[in-house]
Amino acid sequence: MFVQQLEPVADSLGLSALVASLPLVTVLVLLGAVRMKAHRAGLIGLAVAVLVGWLAFGMPVGQTLSAGAQGVLFGLFPIMWIVVNALWVYRMTVRTQHFDILRRSFGRVSDDPRIQALVIAFCFGALLEALAGFGAPVAICSVMLVALGFDPVKAAVVSLVANTAPVAFGAMGTPVVTLAQVTGLPLDDVATVVGRQTPLLALVVPLILVFLVDGRRGLRETWVPALVCGVAFAVAQFAASNFFSAQLADIAAALVGAAALIAVPGARRPADEPVRAAVLTGARSEDLDQEDPRREVLRAYAPYALIVAVFSLAQIPPVKELLAEATRVFDWPFLDVAGPDGEPVGANVFTLPLLGTGGTLVLLAGLITAVVLGVRAGTAVREWAATVHELRYAILTVTSVLALAYVMNLSGQAATIGQSVAAASAGLAFLSPVLGWFGVAVSGSDTSANALFGALQVSAARESGLSPELLAAANSSGGVLGKMISPQNLTIACAAVGLAGREGDLLRKVLPWSLGLLLVMCLVVMAQSTAVLGWMLP
Repeated sequence: MFVQQLEPVADSLGLSALVASLPLVTVLVLLGAVRMKAHRAGLIGLAVAVLVGWLAFGMPVGQTLSAGAQGVLFGLFPIMWIVVNALWVYRMTVRTQHFDILRRSFGRVSDDPRIQALVIAFCFGALLEALAGFGAPVAICSVMLVALGFDPVKAAVVSLVANTAPVAFGAMGTPVVTLAQVTGLPLDDVATVVGRQTPLLALVVPLILVFLVDGRRGLRETWVPALVCGVAFAVAQFAASNFFSAQLADIAAALVGAAALIAVPGARRPADEPVRAAVLTGARSEDLDQEDPRREVLRAYAPYALIVAVFSLAQIPPVKELLAEATRVFDWPFLDVAGPDGEPVGANVFTLPLLGTGGTLVLLAGLITAVVLGVRAGTAVREWAATVHELRYAILTVTSVLALAYVMNLSGQAATIGQSVAAASAGLAFLSPVLGWFGVAVSGSDTSANALFGALQVSAARESGLSPELLAAANSSGGVLGKMISPQNLTIACAAVGLAGREGDLLRKVLPWSLGLLLVMCLVVMAQSTAVLGWMLP
């Protein structure tokens, strides 16, 4: 058995923490300063983590490699298993041209560009984040807004800012599932606290979006539908994450938010021509006035309805129990680790949910989608393979970062850093979201940031007497605000709207909003750690 040591370097906590931070510093410097590709930075960081775990923290090399292998498996299944299958469904809709029908359908909801921004960037973007994440909402929503006549820069900025509130529960809850896995906290406990933080963002983001689209006039004329949309989204996200399912939180929020927005009497009223002339400065797609058969419109919406239906059925207790029977629990080979207190760590045992995991449910919905859309079996298989090929670098990035996280967690590096960070004491609650924000800003993924810093946050919380669930959730909630400034998302947005090389322009436009909302989240978390907002926590 390998027992983790908190002060293995010269019996000094400070020196040990500095050495333990080398893998993280390596990744952040390679990404932020050297601007190395994320998958290469992740692999180099993993190598550094293995060396530090072996040479400095005394973890046997066999157990160190085994810990990394467990992180790789978790990165592949369930994380990338969800993403691959979700994007496969999207690719089939593009292949059959039903995505174009869906785009035209959204354009007919309202001709007011401010309402269109809410419907597409905020509501539909949240649904895409729920189903896929990893940049898909920014790319797809930006293209749709440009087709409706938005200026490319404005379309990209609106899509980036909108991609905040749903991120923590994106890709079928992957970030919070990962957070629970790496921290050892129950998923329901983590999701419950996150669901009492990110809905606060949903209250203000729609108001920011109409301001971005049309300035003070947009805020003055459309604040009611924006606020109704935000409140409905926030309530649904809170309710789903706290009382139903973290995996369905964003789906419920997106659908309820869109329904509430459309129900507002003024939302579907034609926009004044001066508004349209001032806002829609780009070229409008010529096919927007094309009428689509009702049957084809229904088929265009079918994939997303099917995913919602399949996941809802999977939450019914008898069905959930049946799916759980396929879960395999086994001792992870070549791994026998105890914490500093001598108690075995939870990662010695690995849980593999074969049927109940989100990726398998999306795959099932995708198979039904192929039938509904008339996609031949061979074509569907080729599209799935093409999806894997398209995501090959993302797969390598996620698996390497999670392998790094598992090595750091199991070797004791994260616990050492956590104990050192705990010296921040009362200020720790305020700084906790900043750590998550920084992680997402450089990695582009709330999942990766949770894998990197989740265990560290929990260790620091326990050392300082704060709630582990609160700081773990703060890592994810603060992280969502770094999404809009991450190089990965900025590059995706620029490529989608034909602004290659103008990432700096977008960064300057979204950075103030990212920092402003981060400050709000820091104040919220700090208040939740005291009696001021402590009543918000379960």
